Amino acid sequence: MPNLPRTSAIVLLPMLLASCKLDDIPGLGPDPRVLAKEAEAKAIGGACRHALRGLEDCYTLNPKAPKALVFAGWKDMDEYMRANKMEGAPSVLGQQSERKRSDRDEGGAAAAEPSSGRNRS
Repeated sequence: MPNLPRTSAIVLLPMLLASCKLDDIPGLGPDPRVLAKEAEAKAIGGACRHALRGLEDCYTLNPKAPKALVFAGWKDMDEYMRANKMEGAPSVLGQQSERKRSDRDEGGAAAAEPSSGRNRS
């Protein structure tokens, strides 16, 4: 009977360790930086879908984001928007750059004429 505690410990230890998940043991879970990068890529995909952007445009605008995760986020947002009958919000990024270009073309020529006619003496 003196070996009973040792024997029971040997039998119970593997059962205890088998019930532990790797995430429960500090330092053995997934790297938080990797998890953050994955979540960011999925958020980028969702934002692209909400902004009515195509996947190809989203990939082009975010070349460092993993394409599979961007697609997963885009797809999740697409399903969510369809289920809730939501309309996307068109991106104003392209519209602002077009306005600036047209303002420079129109205002640039008009602004150049008065300044060339003035003399500062």
